[in-house]
Amino acid sequence: MIDYSPLYQALLDAKADAWVDVLPKQLAEAFDHTKHGTFSEWQAIIASIPDYVASQRLLDQSVVQIGVVDDLTEPEVNLLENKLKALHPWRKGPYELYGVAIDTEWRSDWKWERLKAHLSPLEHRLVLDVGCGNGYHCWRMLGAGAKMVVGIDPMLLNIMQFQLIRKLHGEAPIYVLPLGIEDMPYGLKAFDTVFSMGVLYHRRSPIDHLYELRDSLRAGGELILETLVIDGGLGEVLLPEDRYAMMRNVWFLPTCDTLVSWMARCGFKNIRVVDVTITTTAEQRSTEWMRFQSLKDFLNPEDSTLTYEGLPAPKRAIIVANSP
Repeated sequence: MIDYSPLYQALLDAKADAWVDVLPKQLAEAFDHTKHGTFSEWQAIIASIPDYVASQRLLDQSVVQIGVVDDLTEPEVNLLENKLKALHPWRKGPYELYGVAIDTEWRSDWKWERLKAHLSPLEHRLVLDVGCGNGYHCWRMLGAGAKMVVGIDPMLLNIMQFQLIRKLHGEAPIYVLPLGIEDMPYGLKAFDTVFSMGVLYHRRSPIDHLYELRDSLRAGGELILETLVIDGGLGEVLLPEDRYAMMRNVWFLPTCDTLVSWMARCGFKNIRVVDVTITTTAEQRSTEWMRFQSLKDFLNPEDSTLTYEGLPAPKRAIIVANSP
């Protein structure tokens, strides 16, 4: 069972009392086993793993590594691998846990390499990662020196994967909560750095999401925003008629100039586009740990510059800005 009292204290220190007032109830409701058919099974998997002692923890490298294979017996390693695979699919990573290499769908480390040189130092910062998945980037943020990292993601399987990894790691100032940003009280202004990566295009109102991000940051705090974009000029936006790369929940794909103008309108300062990269099938693909369809299945089989629907293939931009 995770002890959330250090999180509550950090939020109180950041004057986020409004969230501390409701967060215990939010967690109790989200972890209500009666609301999800496999939640109890996932909890049992985590509970069945002993409290191993890791001889090594490497968080600031491409593969987040906790423990080494020699920390466990061969049967223990095999059993751990089976329990990890029971939490399939693994989408964000990669990880190596006591010698078990988790080759996730996304090479999330590539995204981190693209953005890390553009960050303000994370040392002594309270960090929020919105839509964090199983917390891979949260571990990288902690490895980069963050004082505390809070991830939020509404997908309960992602939370269970994180909790298993955290149990293997041991106590640490890192938490991933089964919530969306809409569950946070508006206007907290509590975090020094906020990440929103791969979220904006899933929001029906991107402007509202930008305001939510702005108002979670303290004055002068830093936002790192990563999202799908299209080529073109100021004012151009793609709104898929139905699906985009076979996803129904994709709404607005702006050009970089349009996105910068949206952020300026929302009050962000010092806005700069620091990277634009085409997503390739080497960065997002099916693996033994994510056996469902992946990017190559979502592209036009005759023209990889287009999605299955004939729209521009995924291209992602990273924008860094400061709150007013």
